[in-house]
Parts: sequence; C-alpha cells; structure tokens
Amino acid sequence: MTEAAHLTRHGRLAEATDAIQRALRGAAEASPASPAAPLPSTTDADVIDVETRVADVEREAPSPRKSEGIDRWTRGTFAHQGRTIDYMLFVPAAAAGQPATPRPLVVMLHGCTQDAADFAAGTRMNEHARERGVIVLYPEQAQRAHGQKCWNWFKTQHQQRGRGEPASIAALTLHIADQQHADRSRIYVAGLSAGGAMADVLGHCYPDVYAAVGVHSGLAHGAAHDMMSALNVMRTGAMAARPAADPALRPTIVFHGDADTTVHSNNGLAILADASSGEVREGRSPAGQGFTRTLYPASTKHGDAEHWRIHGGGHAWSGGSAQGSYTQPDGIDASREMLRFFLAHRLDNASS
Repeated sequence: MTEAAHLTRHGRLAEATDAIQRALRGAAEASPASPAAPLPSTTDADVIDVETRVADVEREAPSPRKSEGIDRWTRGTFAHQGRTIDYMLFVPAAAAGQPATPRPLVVMLHGCTQDAADFAAGTRMNEHARERGVIVLYPEQAQRAHGQKCWNWFKTQHQQRGRGEPASIAALTLHIADQQHADRSRIYVAGLSAGGAMADVLGHCYPDVYAAVGVHSGLAHGAAHDMMSALNVMRTGAMAARPAADPALRPTIVFHGDADTTVHSNNGLAILADASSGEVREGRSPAGQGFTRTLYPASTKHGDAEHWRIHGGGHAWSGGSAQGSYTQPDGIDASREMLRFFLAHRLDNASS
C-alpha cells in the first residue's frame, strides 16, 4: 500500500491501481478463510455480506473536471425471509468539488442464462450511469430457483406484493438505497426478457418504491400463471387480462425487436395496453437500424410511457456491447434512453 500511495502522489494512477490490486490479492491469499464483514441490516430477517473490488482510480466525468476517488464494483449476498440473492453493485466515483447529495439508483434484472457481470457488460449500463452519477444494482437469480436462471415472473406466488422474488428484490433495493444513501424518490427498475417481465411485476407490486420501469423484450405483469401459459404468451403475444387489483401503471419505457422469435413483440405492446393513442416518431440508430418510437401521455390510469419497436431486432438488448450475451450493438442505445426516461421521473411522496 506504501507503493500505491507513492505512485498516487506522483500522478501515476494506473500504476497505483495495479499496486492496490496486487496487495489485495496478496492479502486474500494470506488469509483465505477470512469472512467478509457483514453490513448492518434493518431487520433480523435481512442480512447483507459484501466483497469490494477497486474498479478504477480515475475516470473522465461529463464536465471538464475529473472524477474524484474510485468507482466501486462490489459483489454481495442478501438474505430476506429465507430467500438468498447474490448481487453486484456499481457505485460511481463522486465528482470533484461537488457536495455529497443522494443519488439515483437503477435496479437491473438480467435475462435467462445470464448473470450480473454478463448483463452489466452487455448493456453498458455502468458506463452511462457513471456519466450521470447513478448507482446500479444487479440482483442475480440463483440456479436453484430456476434451472436456466430465469426470474419466475410467470408464477402467481412471484407476482404479488410481499411474496416470493418481488418481495426479496424490493427488500434488497431498499437495503442498498439505505446503505448508499440513495435518493428514495429516484429508484428505478429495468430488465431483459424474464428480467424485463419481473421489472414490470415490481413496478406494479411496488409503485411506492420504483419511480419508473424499463422493460426490454419482456412481458406484462399477469400475462401468465404457469409454465404452459408462459410458453404460449411468449410464442403468440396474446393479450392477457391483468389482475383485478392492478394499481395504476408507473411511468414505463419499453423496447422490443419486431423480429424477436423468443418473446413475441406483441408482448411489448401488451405492457402498455392501458395507454391511450400516442405520438409516433420514426428514426434510425447511428449504425442505421430503424426504429419506431411512440410516446404516450400520462392519464388517470397510468404514467407517461414510451414504446420503442426495433425494426429487425431480435431477442437482444438494443445498442448493447458484444462483450455480453443477448445484445444487438447496431440498435439504438436502450441503456442511454432508459436512463434519460428514468431521470425525468421521481416519486412525489418517497420516504427519506
């Protein structure tokens, strides 16, 4: 660590980072049985353990000033009411000279067969979040909960407030928000495929937690009630009746490729089935892929919404990176557009 301090004082930040990482690896090898220190929890049923890694010492910020300190990319485990979720957390470095203020938090739910690191790499959400000073949480589905690591969006016990996976994800969200002093009025949730379907579930079940929802290649809350109905709605995109007690829709942004053969693109429309007619705009991504963007104004039944139909798009994150799975790099940048949409919304009565 002395070497790292010397290098930092002389402005050799990349070399300092290498020195810190070597020291951490050496400490881990010297005491392999040392457990990570548990963080405090608000209830006896909630437990978080974390392991922190240095991501970068210094990054360019959107302004001429450079970021101060380091980005943090951590892995942890969260237990809630007998259910355990692993997760990864990205906390961008604070900008130099700016006062510490509560920052927004985005929860990102991966698709089937993915994990947090893969999803982060593919969506590039951390890169965009760094520019906007946003914390990003990536819960991971356990293989013991689903053989393909899909979120169980299609089971009734995971479609309700206070039960199953929605309850655990919401509890984890609030723990991280408290731990990181995030802005409780600016918490958002987004996901891909099964993760997108679970994001819509969370938006409906916890409208007091999430200020806006992003669904990419996903399905509507209540679209299925078991595996057979899930496979059917994925194939046909048939409209499904929502639960009778469904609350008003949170502001929602939807992306779906019209050539998706895994989850029919009609499912994207079904998510916004209660929206009134919208303003249609045609466009192309910088790489030339076409899209149709429809903007829906807010009403007494739902918040404002956007629907992006990606022309020729498959079952993949639009504008993502080839470093991750299920991405379509040529498409419009869904991560950037989601962040833009999210940060335009906040909860009016969020608790501090």
